[in-house]
Amino acid sequence: MLQLHVLSVCHVLVLVLCLSAAEDFDWTKNHRGSFYYGTFPTGFSWGVGSSAYQTEGAWDKDGKGMSIWDVFTHKKGKVIYNETGDSSCEGYYKVKDDIALLKELKLNHYRFSISWPRIMPTGIKSDHVNEKGIKYYDDLINLLLENKITPIVTLYHWDLPQVLQERYGGWQNLSMINYFNDYANLCFERFGNRVKYWITFNNPWSIAVEGYETGEHAPGMKLRGSGPYKAAHYIIKAHAKVWHTYDNQWRSKQKGMVGISLNGDWGEPVDITSQKDIEAAERYIQFYLGWFATPIFNGDYPQVMKDYIGRKSAQQGLGTSRLPTFSSQEKSYIKGTCDFLGIGHFTTRYITQKNFPASHGPSYFTDRDLAELVDPRWPDPSSEWLYSVPWGFRRLLNFVKTQYGNPMIYVTENGVSEKMTCTELCDDWRMQYFKEYINEMLKAIKDGVNVKGYTAWSLLDKFEWDEGYSERFGLYYVDFRNKNKPRYPKASVQYYKRIISSNGFPSQKEAENWHRKAIETCSSSNQLLAAEQQRTTAANILRLIHDPLTSHMEMVTEIVVPTVCTLCILLSAIFLMFLLRRHN
Repeated sequence: MLQLHVLSVCHVLVLVLCLSAAEDFDWTKNHRGSFYYGTFPTGFSWGVGSSAYQTEGAWDKDGKGMSIWDVFTHKKGKVIYNETGDSSCEGYYKVKDDIALLKELKLNHYRFSISWPRIMPTGIKSDHVNEKGIKYYDDLINLLLENKITPIVTLYHWDLPQVLQERYGGWQNLSMINYFNDYANLCFERFGNRVKYWITFNNPWSIAVEGYETGEHAPGMKLRGSGPYKAAHYIIKAHAKVWHTYDNQWRSKQKGMVGISLNGDWGEPVDITSQKDIEAAERYIQFYLGWFATPIFNGDYPQVMKDYIGRKSAQQGLGTSRLPTFSSQEKSYIKGTCDFLGIGHFTTRYITQKNFPASHGPSYFTDRDLAELVDPRWPDPSSEWLYSVPWGFRRLLNFVKTQYGNPMIYVTENGVSEKMTCTELCDDWRMQYFKEYINEMLKAIKDGVNVKGYTAWSLLDKFEWDEGYSERFGLYYVDFRNKNKPRYPKASVQYYKRIISSNGFPSQKEAENWHRKAIETCSSSNQLLAAEQQRTTAANILRLIHDPLTSHMEMVTEIVVPTVCTLCILLSAIFLMFLLRRHN
């Protein structure tokens, strides 16, 4: 079945939707293209996610302290177009509005993060606890529960209090373990009577590698070959300490669970007959997911990391490995500190062996002795890194099952972005991505993987770290040029809502019908957005007429770009109606 869809703002995006016949799926054969029609287990939990710095805004309001991301984004050249999360989605002021969106989707859970500096401005409990920040999260949690939505709370989604970075060097310092434990303990004390699912860290790989190796993320340090390993070491210890704190002081009273959310791309050997490529693909996953999962489940780093980093360190003339070691007591303390494992997954890479001489200097990336490749045929909605490779998701989930004793899994992040100035609300590629990735998760459950819930990433378009607002993951479009930050549903809202209400994919006919209806409804949303942007543009023109000192650049960004966007959206709506008429 071939369907042409969507005139996007910057180019025509043509996707081919291929649905197989609804035959029984053979679980013994890992077909890459077969679609399985069926439903998820009863009680499977559906949700969406967000994070504090990316959505809340109000960066310096109501007693909030500075975070490393507040400081990082205010330095020129760190983020595309020098954008910041200062106001972002204004989520701090729009809690009721956003919970209404969650209710509209009929979700079971909502994953969000607490901003450490919002409730502890310096990061140190003995300095000050900000009661206004506590009240904000109290109100959010209470409203979620009133609407029968389960809160899943992340304690650390990258926004370390700046004071801890300045005084101690952030995650390069052992003292972070106790400071983080004090913060987590306060959260358990204040919110734990209502929150039953806690995630200590979100994607510690990014914290370590992008924060302390490449410097792409806050705090922007480039401690190549040593910084990421030290940061990861303290993060793993901090996670374990918080788990034990909950286990010893709160579990019997609050009956909750503590886990961690680890991101992992799948690594597939370029040549499945080459032992070197097979080993390189395994190494890729162990240096990514296994770096954190193996200590937490088995007590120590993956052997391949110890071997490769130790050998490279010796060749570089170092007396000891750049990879820190756990004592036997620490191994016992860390092992088993996971009530559930959060998995964030977006894409896949082909992996092949590539030797990097030790003379290249210390680096996390050259320690691995591998190269990452992509297939140019993989769908890519203009993002620089996120290719749609659904079959990799099932393989990763099965890897977790095999490696770590089939733990309870909650998928904590899965979604696709578009990297466009003007977003097309009829996001056909996102519906296709969700359909195929969620189906691969269903296959993994049929394989026996213990997946209990799925979190689409993300509820809203938001600040995307060093990419600013140029990359959009949201089910809901946010008009960042409008000071009120209005939200508009994309077609994927209706599509995901139908997957939730059906608890899967009951039949081919139903799934095809969902897609058609979702495309029809987004046409009216496009028209509403275009009308609103016309009003915003007109207001900006009037303002600029009365302000002759306004620069040419401001005129381009505030008038020309929105006008082009409005025209694109209008043309898209017309083109879509034309296609629907032809199809009918």
